[in-house]
Amino acid sequence: MRDFRDAKTMAKTLREALAARDIDIPHSQALEIVARQFGVETWNILSAKIEAKPPAGIAFEQAVPIVRIFDVPKAHEFYLGFLGFSVDWEHRYGENFPLYTQVSRGGLRLHLSEHAGDATPGGNMVVYMTGIRAFQKELIGKDYRYMKPGLEDEGTRLEVTVTDPFNNHIRFMELKD
Repeated sequence: MRDFRDAKTMAKTLREALAARDIDIPHSQALEIVARQFGVETWNILSAKIEAKPPAGIAFEQAVPIVRIFDVPKAHEFYLGFLGFSVDWEHRYGENFPLYTQVSRGGLRLHLSEHAGDATPGGNMVVYMTGIRAFQKELIGKDYRYMKPGLEDEGTRLEVTVTDPFNNHIRFMELKD
């Protein structure tokens, strides 16, 4: 999940999205908008917060699973088209090299990799979330020909399980109150 330390990247993404709609804003204005989204008055205030040293001690951020893929169009059909993720960035060492990319949606980041040593196909991950009923309805509404996931009541949680074209399993879970 992105936080205030990603403000410059967020401003760049905002400018690119607006430019795709023929709306051009200066980078400084994009930074000011992002600062306000984080609840601070100006970019200068947010910038100072970014520059501040983190408190001493151990801290962890979200784990980002690496998911093995073999076919970029199939991966895009599933992760972008069906699950509704967006591409954050892509990397290749050159033409005709394997893809390594980050996709995200609603605070969840996944790395998709064609590199043989990065992950093993057939992995299983659990993603805790809220809004699982709406998410399941959204997926069913897309009428994806390869999957129509159900909503399972497991007592203390609701689950929607999907399997990508490379046999990687994602169990989306929402804990009940």
